[in-house]
Amino acid sequence: MAGTRATPTRTPPRSSSPAARSEVVVPSDWACVVTTVSSDPTPPVVVVCGPKNSGKSTFSRVLLNALLPRHGKVGYLDTDMGQPEFGLPGCLSFNVVDEPITDLLNPTLREAERCYFFGDTSSKRDPEAYLNCLFHLYDYFVGKYRCDKNEMLPLIVNTPGWVKGAGFDMLVELLRYICPTIVVQIRITMQSKNLPDGVFWLDGGQTGPKMINIGAAFHDASNRSLLIQKDSCGMRERRLVEYLKQCFLSNISLSTNKELAYALASLPPYQVPFSDVAVVHLHCKVPAGEVWRSLNATIVGLAVSNASEGTRSIPCCVGLGIVRGVDIQKGLLYVITPVPLQRLQSVDLLQQGLIEIPTTILQVRGCVSPYMSTNVLHKISERDLYAG
Repeated sequence: MAGTRATPTRTPPRSSSPAARSEVVVPSDWACVVTTVSSDPTPPVVVVCGPKNSGKSTFSRVLLNALLPRHGKVGYLDTDMGQPEFGLPGCLSFNVVDEPITDLLNPTLREAERCYFFGDTSSKRDPEAYLNCLFHLYDYFVGKYRCDKNEMLPLIVNTPGWVKGAGFDMLVELLRYICPTIVVQIRITMQSKNLPDGVFWLDGGQTGPKMINIGAAFHDASNRSLLIQKDSCGMRERRLVEYLKQCFLSNISLSTNKELAYALASLPPYQVPFSDVAVVHLHCKVPAGEVWRSLNATIVGLAVSNASEGTRSIPCCVGLGIVRGVDIQKGLLYVITPVPLQRLQSVDLLQQGLIEIPTTILQVRGCVSPYMSTNVLHKISERDLYAG
């Protein structure tokens, strides 16, 4: 994607790590399991599973920190596209972490070593494509970090909390493909929410990995383990907002949504000729004559097609961008992204999914959104335009 900005200046990204350090009380059964797993000299492959909001991500952070002193680096397979640990909403990613996580209660945005853009926060629209992405990420990890016995890395696989129906079936496929050495299942008092006991994904007689059951981190007054409700939609919007802030220098004040909205509206976009990129709509069909127009005011995955790896390869995503505008006559797209120009040079594919621009930067009083067509703005009342 040999796009150019209207002005050539490119600013470095700001750190998007949470500013405040949070503390978490590690339950005694968690601490015992973490000590057992991290004391094994052989780098483990650990799958963490359990119901949604049961504490899988928090446990994974605690385990990751415990594995670092012995192994120096830890692989992390981020498979929950709705509540990613290090990645962006709609993405599956593989990360190598070499420093402790200081905030055990909140995810931290960081650049992945390999990332695929699925384009949705749930796998239910296309389970086959989801598993294909996941398997490719695991194969990448094995090929790079499990072949040399002297430099093997441990791996943590944090799974989504969809543990019933099709979600359960996908978890079974994941476990069969990865063949982990340890499976940690988080369970709550309400048995109907839990996964089955034992090696439920294996046929009878097969030898399975070490199974460890632990309780959820939170309990009520009767000491019953509970699921903690989260504002998943709000978390995803905040993650995207933090990502978009990387378009600007760290010394620029962007403490409010209004400041960010104004800054994005005034940021010179990259100009991308239609001829430089192909377009893939991941979860819908678009008439050929509307392909370019359909990208206007959407978030797209910026991907490299990997044609040299064969027809079964999956395009690697280097980041996300907002298509600020489309000029059909000139054959140009106008794209805003924090991805550095050097990496953009390799982008030859735009992937459109269902990830939306955060409403917090669309609905700001006193700022006319550049992502809405001017021929419909006059039809939207001020009350609706700035709702929420």
